[in-house]
Amino acid sequence: MYEAIGAGGLENISYDIAVDVAQIVAGSPGRAAAAERIVAAAGLRARQPLDAASALQSETLLDGVQLLLLEAEGIAPALLEPLLIRLGAMAEARGVPLIATVAQAQIDIALGLLPASALLQCAPSDADRLGAVLAARREPVARLHDGMRDQETMRMRRFHEEVARIADSLSRLTRSELPERSASVRNDAMAFRMDTDTVETDAAEIRRVIRARRMRAEFFDGDLFADPAWDMLLDLFAAELEHRQISVSSLCIAAAVPPTTALRWIGTLNEAGLFDRRADPSDRRRAYIALSESARRGMERYVAAVKRAGLSLV
Repeated sequence: MYEAIGAGGLENISYDIAVDVAQIVAGSPGRAAAAERIVAAAGLRARQPLDAASALQSETLLDGVQLLLLEAEGIAPALLEPLLIRLGAMAEARGVPLIATVAQAQIDIALGLLPASALLQCAPSDADRLGAVLAARREPVARLHDGMRDQETMRMRRFHEEVARIADSLSRLTRSELPERSASVRNDAMAFRMDTDTVETDAAEIRRVIRARRMRAEFFDGDLFADPAWDMLLDLFAAELEHRQISVSSLCIAAAVPPTTALRWIGTLNEAGLFDRRADPSDRRRAYIALSESARRGMERYVAAVKRAGLSLV
């Protein structure tokens, strides 16, 4: 048995030792040590960590490796782009899970260059890191003995249930059995019209709703009202009315939750068919997020329904 001691939030958690091997590529010895601690707590063996330059030259980088971890913070910009391309391509070709922990300024380039199968984290907690490692293992054999696994399972179940609920709600608003309503976009006022009730909104109104939601944190603990999925839907809806594109890093800020939590929500909402990930045709290092067609129609009809009922947007 292995017991993690003094692991900054992972103390007294016991695991069965596994034979899986992890390769760590890090921008600094400190980042490598943080990753090694998490890998050990998950019951894996870590190879000698590599710096970015060595990883770019290594021909045996993934030989016998079951998990690849990239700690991108501290990697020079000139090395980061080729490293992301190489690690992403190698991991995808070998079928090796890749977990990339990046600084906030690196989110867009990482999302633009890494394959969709890579798991992206930003400023993760120890629990986030450990959960990602355990989830990435194709045949997880580590067993948590302090109830942490059950807590994490319940948390992720609630997370997916909430995404499913939002997706279902928007889907019901766009199903064909609903009365058909004409829809048109007015370029002059950035407003749309739906049905014969002449229900309109514009980006400024949606932005006021977002601002009002943010103001709650001035009077109450922000965690009490954390609703990242809806905050991101509102932000993307306002951006569409403004004819603007939103980067992943900007959307993370709009979510008003830790970056790793926001990235997890973005990935799940994309899988649920609410978000579309679009590459920048002029810069492959950048990716944008937009509402899917069904999500956009759902938001439009939600606004229309609220206004016809004489209620305020929230």
